[in-house]
Amino acid sequence: MTEDTSHLFEFSVSPEQAGLRLDQLLADRTEGLSRTRIKALIKDGKATLGGRTIEEPNYRVNADEEIALVIPAPEPPEPLGEDIPLDILFEDQHLIVINKPAGLVVHPGAGNWSGTLVNALISHCGDTLSGIGGVKRPGIVHRLDKDTSGVMVVAKSDSAHKGLADQFADHGSSGNLERAYQALVWGAPQPSKGVIETTLGRSDRNRLKRAVVKDNRPDARHAVTHYHVKKIYSGGPDTPKVSLVECRLETGRTHQIRVHMTYIGHPLLGDTLYGQGFKTREAGLGEAARSALSGLSRQALHAFLLKLTHPETGEELEFSTPFPPDLAELHDAIARG
Repeated sequence: MTEDTSHLFEFSVSPEQAGLRLDQLLADRTEGLSRTRIKALIKDGKATLGGRTIEEPNYRVNADEEIALVIPAPEPPEPLGEDIPLDILFEDQHLIVINKPAGLVVHPGAGNWSGTLVNALISHCGDTLSGIGGVKRPGIVHRLDKDTSGVMVVAKSDSAHKGLADQFADHGSSGNLERAYQALVWGAPQPSKGVIETTLGRSDRNRLKRAVVKDNRPDARHAVTHYHVKKIYSGGPDTPKVSLVECRLETGRTHQIRVHMTYIGHPLLGDTLYGQGFKTREAGLGEAARSALSGLSRQALHAFLLKLTHPETGEELEFSTPFPPDLAELHDAIARG
């Protein structure tokens, strides 16, 4: 059953509005709808007068008449295949594992109805993705943020989709699933190894952000991240420390690593959404590192490891990829001091 997201617009005709055409009046009273669109809605039976459907756009309204207009929710276009190159790590008739580049949105949504991973997969896989996981998310069982690079698995059959979905829902607590990320963060987390466990929800100050919230909020979601500092870099007493941190997810919430590392005081380099307050620290980096960070234009986060059980064969699979060139350049520049 699909959610009805149509909007009902109701009002009474004022004495000053008496005598106006119905389509003119509705065009004046509603925002974002052209008169042509209003006419089409009226002819489609979406307008009522005192509870009675009226299909004449040129009807002259009378004072105190009750007008209602149902404005249907816009229907997103069905994704089409697009010839977008994919870095394929593994593929059989059930699964495809790819190394997603930064900048590639996973599935279509507001503002990104094309040019997504789903569009690329539809082109590459053809009809094998049809009907798996819904029109806008065929075969998708997990996702990476647009500006996070790294390993992703996608199902190519219904049975594989179910098996993968079960593994990701279980978070690896009773199976082989394991997801690990590498991040470059400001400072040196203490202790150097630990677990961050909070509830996350939408930020009250910025709808684009997630935040640590009280667990009694309706949108609160349990989130657990295991982190381990692998290396601490410092170019001298005036150079801020930067750490290479490995994060392993026990849950998969939106922006989880970015929020959790910020929560403990160590946001990711390049993260303009969560680490804006640390921008002044860039001045203390070496010239090469400053240049690399200036050209990064995304958070320094890479999903380098994915372990899972093949849902059809039972084989234990493991995939890993190194930092892509932009993060490798930044890491190497920081390491040189």
